[in-house]
Amino acid sequence: MTVATSLIPGLDDIVKRGDPRRRGEIARAISELFFQGAANLRPELIDLFDNLLIDLVPHAELASRADLAERFSHLNNAPPHLVNQLARENEIMVAGPVLRRSPVLDDAALVEIARLKGQGHLLAMTERPALSAGITDVLIERGDRDVVRRAAGNAGAVFSPASYSEMIKRAARDGVLTLKIGQRTDLSGENLKHLLDGTLDVIRRRLSSVVNPVRQVEIKRAMAAIEEAALPPGPRRDFSAAQRTVLSLHRGGNLGESALLGFAKANKYEESIASLSAMSGVRLSVLDRLISGDRYDPILIVGRVLNLGWPTVRALILLWYGPHRTPADADIEAARVNFTRLMPTTAERVVNFWRNRQTI
Repeated sequence: MTVATSLIPGLDDIVKRGDPRRRGEIARAISELFFQGAANLRPELIDLFDNLLIDLVPHAELASRADLAERFSHLNNAPPHLVNQLARENEIMVAGPVLRRSPVLDDAALVEIARLKGQGHLLAMTERPALSAGITDVLIERGDRDVVRRAAGNAGAVFSPASYSEMIKRAARDGVLTLKIGQRTDLSGENLKHLLDGTLDVIRRRLSSVVNPVRQVEIKRAMAAIEEAALPPGPRRDFSAAQRTVLSLHRGGNLGESALLGFAKANKYEESIASLSAMSGVRLSVLDRLISGDRYDPILIVGRVLNLGWPTVRALILLWYGPHRTPADADIEAARVNFTRLMPTTAERVVNFWRNRQTI
């Protein structure tokens, strides 16, 4: 203690028996000495300062402690016991700076603090340039919405499979969290699919607009897998030949209502749906799933958007019923009335919704 006591007379007595105010003043004075020579201090001198300051700094005023924490948080050789003491203070103004950036705090200390302290301390930790899986496990387990969002947005954070699963589960109820997870470079294809599967279409579109082109391709691939998994069980229809036929008609300028009517009357489902897809801009897999459902309403909606005549729409409805079912005249008439009453603007909004499901 010779260096410090020679610079501050009576230091021994102040440390042991001085009043709190005097101890606070001395804490600031000793800290200034440390900052002035921090770059050249040997380990034994750092230990000396450490042993002095852990007894003195708690007596400094709040503003002084917060200032000291901020300054010590930037030093690679800050007194380790003092930094750990500051990080455990209940006052977030004091603990925050060292929790955010101090390189002196190790993972064990951070995990312990994360398990014991409140959300303010956890939130401060999420700003560290690097977070190990051990730390993020606790942050995700104990953290509130803001903590989890901030952790997910930290590019230097590492997450265990369990923490990733928990974040994705919470993202189903949090669009902001979905966007942050979706932009992470360490997000696996399987986790991306799980993330999108529980996400609203509007969030999916927003995510696609903020990620890089590579992630956009991954999103499209994941959405295709989700849509494929949603199809009813049983053999899948093969549209490859129908698509070639429709493409040939399109190239020749012959793809239109007349061709569509011919396919429908001939009971050619694949060619009819492929034609509707090409004419409406709705993805084939989406349109097939909609029209093969238990209602023919999608036919009315697409027919109104494409301005199809009732004979064509009627043929498509009969195609929907299939060759072995004959609808009652009253059912066909009800369909005609509904088609006539359907507002083009309403139909356009619905079809735009279907289209938007594939733009991501």
